Amino acid sequence: MKYLLFCGGGSAGHVVPNLAVMNELKYSYKLAYMGTCGIEKTLVSEAGYPFFEVDCPKLVRSLTLENFKIPMRLRKAEQEALKVLETEKPDLIFSKGGFASYPAVWAAHKLGIPAFTHESDFSPGLTTKLVAKKCKFVLTSFPETAKLFPNGKHVGSPMRKELFRGDRERALKKYSLSGERPVLLVLGGGSGSRAINEAVVKNLPALLKYWQILHLTGKNGEEIGQSGYVCREFENDMGSAYAACDAVLCRAGSNTVFEVLALKKPALFVPLERGSRGDQLQNALYFERRGLCKILRESELSALPNALSALQKDEALRFSLSACEIENGTPKIIDLIKSF
Repeated sequence: MKYLLFCGGGSAGHVVPNLAVMNELKYSYKLAYMGTCGIEKTLVSEAGYPFFEVDCPKLVRSLTLENFKIPMRLRKAEQEALKVLETEKPDLIFSKGGFASYPAVWAAHKLGIPAFTHESDFSPGLTTKLVAKKCKFVLTSFPETAKLFPNGKHVGSPMRKELFRGDRERALKKYSLSGERPVLLVLGGGSGSRAINEAVVKNLPALLKYWQILHLTGKNGEEIGQSGYVCREFENDMGSAYAACDAVLCRAGSNTVFEVLALKKPALFVPLERGSRGDQLQNALYFERRGLCKILRESELSALPNALSALQKDEALRFSLSACEIENGTPKIIDLIKSF
């Protein structure tokens, strides 16, 4: 049985897609994961896979003394990863990016172990740029991104198959929603979006005139007792959350964008811009130009009720969504792994 080592972390967006692929391979491959003590360790351990921890530093996108410690800490992380790979001897490394994936890919290259990496965003992240030449393939969610690398290959975004199995009637019952008004799903990523959460709460009376709301707040939320408003900190059963909704208000992380559009849900994206490299805005603009979504900048959140009303009435967007084909990239990734 071949042995695959997955890596990637720093945010749930680098871990959940890996788990989608791992769950499809767990009966035919030996699997393990390498990352930091961050969210990847929690999610992977909960999924029951062996986990190897390395202390990899993250580049802070501001002037800070912590960045001066990176070279020394990175060398230490590389040696930790090298020791694990020399002992474990995996046949293939699969990286989903993020700073936590770098040591494993570096060590694999050092030992001659083949590696694949997958880039979710329209513009490649720093880690992808650093490891691209060390990988057999740079797999991408966006077709244009693959053209940036000699070894680029477009496969789409890996998604969990259970996302496509939700049942609306059961989902409405689960969340105690009647469905008499359109249901708006609000989410802001694993840690929540304070800006989106605050805008929804501030405009709740106006929104509830036209919507029922399922609000996944993340860690930044607060419980509010209102008829037609359901608030949860987290939801593992995203298939039900998507099945219950008629539209989505969310950030524009690549994985979420592809999930929402693959499920043909009208979406209002509020890209994270402050403190980011602008990747979420690029992701959202790519699909807005194709008539598949709407964008509301964070500075414009005071116009949220009107923006959601316009989204609900946009028949052209609904037609474009119904005609578009966004495939789940997991099967293509699995086929590539099995053929290697």
